[in-house]
Amino acid sequence: MNSLELAKQIRIVADVQKPKYLQLADAVVSEIRKNRIKIGDALPSINNLSAQIQISRDTVEKAYKHLRKTDVAMSVSGKGYFVTNQNLGQIRIALFLNKLSTHKKTFYDAFTAALGDTAELDFFIYNSDVAKLHNMLLSAQRDYDYYVVFPHFKQDRERATEVLSSVPPEKLLLLGARVDGIKGNYANIYEDHEKDIISALVQLRPQLAKYHTIKLLFPDDSDYPVGIVKGFRHFCKAYHFKQALVGSLAHETINKGVCYISLIDNDLSVLLDKIMDHDFSLGRDVGVISYNETALKRYLMNGITTISTDLRLMGAHAAQSILEPAMRQIRLPFRVTERKSV
Repeated sequence: MNSLELAKQIRIVADVQKPKYLQLADAVVSEIRKNRIKIGDALPSINNLSAQIQISRDTVEKAYKHLRKTDVAMSVSGKGYFVTNQNLGQIRIALFLNKLSTHKKTFYDAFTAALGDTAELDFFIYNSDVAKLHNMLLSAQRDYDYYVVFPHFKQDRERATEVLSSVPPEKLLLLGARVDGIKGNYANIYEDHEKDIISALVQLRPQLAKYHTIKLLFPDDSDYPVGIVKGFRHFCKAYHFKQALVGSLAHETINKGVCYISLIDNDLSVLLDKIMDHDFSLGRDVGVISYNETALKRYLMNGITTISTDLRLMGAHAAQSILEPAMRQIRLPFRVTERKSV
C-alpha cells in the first residue's frame, strides 16, 4: 500500500485525548487487520506519509517506532519499515446503545455469542442524546475496527447524519434504523418501522374487529422512530378505526372497546394495572399489543400479543457483517405473536 492509498484510510483528530502518533499507528493496524497490508509489505516512507496526511515527520516516525515496539513492524536500515505480524489478536468493536432494555440484552447476547472469542467489545450508553454520542465518538480512547450504533435520538435528529459521518463508512454498522444522507458503503441492519406496524396490524385485523378505537402509547420526548406513528395512522385511516396517541398513562381513562399498543414495558405494566383495577376482561373488553417479544409476555395475563423484530437474528447478522466483511444492507423481518390479549 502506497502513501496515498494509506492516507485515504487515516483520520487524525486534533481535539481528542489520544496522541496523533497512536491514532496513526492504530490506523495502520486496522489496515493490516483488513488484509490490505500484508506481512513483508513496506510501509510508506516517513516523508511521503507525512506529506500526504499533513502531520509532522516526527509524528509519523513516532508511530512507526511504536509499531516496531509492539512487533507489528520492523525497520531495515536504509530501506524503511516492513510489516512483520498479521496476527494482531481480536477485532476491536465499540457498541453504542441508545439505552439499556430487555430486548437490547437479547441482541447483545446473540451478538457476543456469534462473535465468540474473535472480538474485544466495549459498549457505551449515550441515552438517546445525539450530542453525547458525538462527544463519545470524538473522545474514544482507541481506534476501533468497527463502530456499531443503534441510532435512536430524542432531539436534534437532524444532526444524526453529521455525527455518524464522522466514522469511516467501512467501520460503521448501524442497527435498527436507517439514517439518510450518510455517504459511502456502510453496513446497516434495519427495520422499516412504518411498513412493519402496518403489516402487523393487518395480520391482526380479524382480532381487532371487536374494538372501535386503537390507541398508540407513544411516550412524550420519545426516541422511538416517527415511522411507527405514520404507519399506525395509515392503518387506522385505511381500516376505519378511531385512533389516538397517548403520551402518558397518568391521566388515561380505560374504556371498553379500545385496544392499546404499548412500546415500552413500563407502560405495559401501568396499563395492565389499570385494566385490572376496572375489572375488565383482557382480550375481550380491552385489547393490548406490546412491542418487542420477551419470554415473560408469553405467560403474563394468559399471554400478551407482541409485534417484534427478531433481536437474536439482528445479533447474528451484525456479527456476520463483522466476521465476513461486506457492506450489507439487510431489512429484518417483523413478527406477530398472537396471544389472548387481543
